[in-house]
Amino acid sequence: MTSPLRGEVFRLYKNLLYLGREYPKGSTYFRERLKAAFMKNKDVTDPEKIKHLVDRGEFVIKELEAMYYLRKYRTLKKRYYEEEH
Repeated sequence: MTSPLRGEVFRLYKNLLYLGREYPKGSTYFRERLKAAFMKNKDVTDPEKIKHLVDRGEFVIKELEAMYYLRKYRTLKKRYYEEEH
């Protein structure tokens, strides 16, 4: 029997995999950590626990996006403004 949250979990995995391409330590490092995290929780069947884990994954997505935006901002700031030393 498949869980009704299976599609949501799959979408979360794909989104994280996509965001991991730009990870500072490399996409291979991120992919291995992502797979380990999902494999650790593969036997969870309680819908409430699955929903909690999906919510945690959504939080990680927001943190990654914030990190990428900050990196982009810093790069643009370096490019267009002088350093104040």
